[in-house]
Amino acid sequence: MQESKDLKFEEINEGFSAKEAIDEAKRCLNCKNPLCVKGCPIEHDIPGFIHQLSMGNVGNALQIINEKSNLPAICGRVCPHEKQCEGHCILNKKEQRIRVGKLERFIADFDGEMGLIREKLPQKNRGKVAVIGSGPAGLTVAGDLARQGFNVVIYEGEQELGGVLMFGIPKYRLPKSVVKREIEKIAGLGVTFITHCMVGKDITVDDMFDRGFDAVFIGTGTAIPKSLSIPGSDLVGVVQSSYFLRMVNLYQNESIDRKDVPLRVHDEVFVIGAGNVAMDAARTAIRMGAKNVSVLYHKTEADMPALRTEYEEAVDEGVQFLWNTSTVELIGKRKRLSEITIHTPEGEKTIPADRVLLAIGSRPANRIVSTTEGIEVNDTGYVITKERPYGMTTKKGVFAGGDVVHTPQTVVLAMREAKQVAKGIAQFVDAKKLLEE
Repeated sequence: MQESKDLKFEEINEGFSAKEAIDEAKRCLNCKNPLCVKGCPIEHDIPGFIHQLSMGNVGNALQIINEKSNLPAICGRVCPHEKQCEGHCILNKKEQRIRVGKLERFIADFDGEMGLIREKLPQKNRGKVAVIGSGPAGLTVAGDLARQGFNVVIYEGEQELGGVLMFGIPKYRLPKSVVKREIEKIAGLGVTFITHCMVGKDITVDDMFDRGFDAVFIGTGTAIPKSLSIPGSDLVGVVQSSYFLRMVNLYQNESIDRKDVPLRVHDEVFVIGAGNVAMDAARTAIRMGAKNVSVLYHKTEADMPALRTEYEEAVDEGVQFLWNTSTVELIGKRKRLSEITIHTPEGEKTIPADRVLLAIGSRPANRIVSTTEGIEVNDTGYVITKERPYGMTTKKGVFAGGDVVHTPQTVVLAMREAKQVAKGIAQFVDAKKLLEE
């Protein structure tokens, strides 16, 4: 069982060899006004690192990447390149776009495998910052501030670090060894990690200030999935996609048994939603032995939020899609799901169902906000932040960024926001120290 399980979840998209990477880098036109940079949320110097790679200077290429990104091996795999850097590439008009993502991934993987010499780091005497959450936003803030001489401590409620990178993205898209390697690089910058410490329960934000922290960053993402308001949504067999993906990851880490994964072999599975989480859930359900997997979406294929490549790969793997289809009712026998009633363009019909996976969005938890006076949220529970200093909440010294501030987005968009907040934190702490002196 172990062997077949790993085989099904092996990484799908292979990386470049050294020759393939350098040959691909040589195709870059080094445009005077590079559109790829404009398409990148964190404005990577893409022509810069590609040019260095084309000459075989992997170390120089990595240095350029490190100026903007703390997680290149992850971004190189899961960023929506087709909508961002590669989608803006001038060669895309001829469908010959430079494979920026695979080049970034090659450079990061080469660094990880070869253990290239790290950059010199300043002493950690500029200030002390607590970071809550070890997902993309938290890791980005920690990495940026550590490089600038801040003493950073990350508090993580789980036993394992990585947040959505570790538990929310399937292994076939993002191997967990890659996540661990990137986190080790952040630790190498002098960042300290405290795991299994739930902020709002085991420690509060006010406790952190009492322990001498100059600022606190909240990067906890959106932990509470949205529910479906239809009859039968509380039946056994109706599961959140995020929970399903988490349990599969825990099973693959051998932390739980197969029977604890909320999907049985030969289940008839329906996924409600058509974003990237829905694609991950559908494709993971196929790998876990579902008989049939159907994605239900109330709009058209053109309106689908998921990446086109994710959709096409799901189709290739046998996932079925029902467009302009809404869920009317979930029907059960002895409190367990047995059928689903859907409304399609052809009319209403009721069909057998063993499992429904919900992928209709999520919202922030209020555990930190409810245990800290002075942090205001909007009507939907998202933390309100200021422009100056960027990212500070309504409580002095407490900052927030990523999905806890905005509606859930991609890894790189959470990183972009976090980089701006890191600058705001640095400005705030510097000013605070100056006033104290």
